Amino acid sequence: MGTLCSEGYPADNEGPVRKVKVPSFYMDACAVTNEQFDEFVKATGYITEAEKYGWSFVFYSFVPEKTRPYVAQVVESTPWWWVIKGAYWRQPEGPNTSIERRMEHPVVHVSWNDAQAYCKWTGKRLPTEVEWEFAARGGLEQKTYPWGNELTPGDKHLCNIWQGEFPKKNTALDGYSGTAPSQSFPSNGYGLYNMVGNVWEWCADSFSKTSEKTSFENSLNLAKVIRGGSYLCHESYCNRYRVAARSSNTPDSSTGHMGFRCVQDFS
Repeated sequence: MGTLCSEGYPADNEGPVRKVKVPSFYMDACAVTNEQFDEFVKATGYITEAEKYGWSFVFYSFVPEKTRPYVAQVVESTPWWWVIKGAYWRQPEGPNTSIERRMEHPVVHVSWNDAQAYCKWTGKRLPTEVEWEFAARGGLEQKTYPWGNELTPGDKHLCNIWQGEFPKKNTALDGYSGTAPSQSFPSNGYGLYNMVGNVWEWCADSFSKTSEKTSFENSLNLAKVIRGGSYLCHESYCNRYRVAARSSNTPDSSTGHMGFRCVQDFS
């Protein structure tokens, strides 16, 4: 587990490389989709935190002209993120947008708390950070990506990330500018899809100086681990589409590029 890769970020504490024992577990082959989350909401009446707050973060270029009156704020440090009133999982770019043609895409605008609620309903749970990395590697040892060390072997795109100049132009050479269907691109050695790219995935753990921990701390106010990068990751500013890369966000945060997948104990 971990890496000494020079492409990493010191503050992320991706290293050192070490051996960690991982008990057997089941992991969903794909991130939870809009269709699956819709079933959960219809069955339980669950209201996400983005709905309660009345807004969520949307990447600026996805906001259609008719939705721009709902822009509440532009984040100064990352001006490509716009606070859109009325954005949530069913309206991913805000009012006047829908998931109608994206039912097989991963659900987004779900917080860590929302993901926990879904997992509880299904009888599953979020993966620990150790489980996530073990699964993402797909049986390979110390490779950069789930398929090896080369990002585009034979010029073939194997994940959904940003191509072009970030944040101005995405050439979408991999076929997608936003989310891709959950079962896109070849699976890794464990039959898992999109373990890097597409959407960030929540893990159970609180973010700490080491990714070796296997359980989250009691305080729900601590930032939670996210793994895998997203369709917005680019080598110029966020090359976290590597299996050892890690980042975090607060448990009540929601954005248009964060989702999750579930695991279940092996028995």
